[in-house]
Amino acid sequence: MTRHARNCTAGAVYTYHEKKKDAETSGYGTNHRRIGKDSVKSFDCCSLSLQPCLNPVITKDGYLFDKESILQYIITKKNEYSRKLKEYERQKRMEDSEVADNNAAEEQKKLQRFINTEHNIVGSLLNQPGTSSSVSAISNMTNGKEKELPSFWVPSQTPAAKINKSEKPDPTILCPVSGKPLKAKDLIDVKFTLVKDPDDKKSLIVKDNRYMCAVTHDILSNSVPCVVLRPTGDVVTLECYEKLIKKDMLHPLNNQKLKEKDIIFMERGGTGYSTTNESLEGKEKRPALQV
Repeated sequence: MTRHARNCTAGAVYTYHEKKKDAETSGYGTNHRRIGKDSVKSFDCCSLSLQPCLNPVITKDGYLFDKESILQYIITKKNEYSRKLKEYERQKRMEDSEVADNNAAEEQKKLQRFINTEHNIVGSLLNQPGTSSSVSAISNMTNGKEKELPSFWVPSQTPAAKINKSEKPDPTILCPVSGKPLKAKDLIDVKFTLVKDPDDKKSLIVKDNRYMCAVTHDILSNSVPCVVLRPTGDVVTLECYEKLIKKDMLHPLNNQKLKEKDIIFMERGGTGYSTTNESLEGKEKRPALQV
């Protein structure tokens, strides 16, 4: 049956278009929406705290952090490594002690088997006609079996109470964003150039235009690619680097010779909610609309 009007309800088939329209109006299904600027980290904010940096530092991969936040992160990871290492060493000692006990028990078994063999030889001689013998009591706790049979009424002796074997922890501290090795000595101090506007009396945090290029004085924002000059920590725009610095590789402020490793490209935008400048789109999953 074909439809003859926009709001026809006589159709026998629930079409995909109708289902999609009803899902949007009823609140069911998955919503795709472009993330607004309020959801994206500003270029001068810490990648951990997501707040404006008081003492900005940058990694060689271009991720900006506040010095206090990243050092606290490194200290926390070091303490975590120390705790895991102590736990690993404790379990290692327990395993070594268990191996020693097992070896001692094995030696005891060999000795007991030898004694039993000697007793059997003597017993066979005593069992001959004209000799008397004594029968010893039978017990399941003899011959070293008291260490093999677990006490199932004690929770710590049950087979399920075994401690999971832990591996030796890795002392390497990884960057919380890039996942690459990170050391405190590799952090580079960053120096932002403040915008000089005597008429703007607002606080630095609430200002729309806070920083500018150290050379061209262009306003810096999330939409402006930037690079950091490692020797001085000055922040300049990528356009300034391409047009003024890249040709001669000289620092424009002090004429210092620059190398390729002295140019650090700043990563812009991105939070834990969205990927850095790759897919700034959020998905909101809700219950599916059933037919």
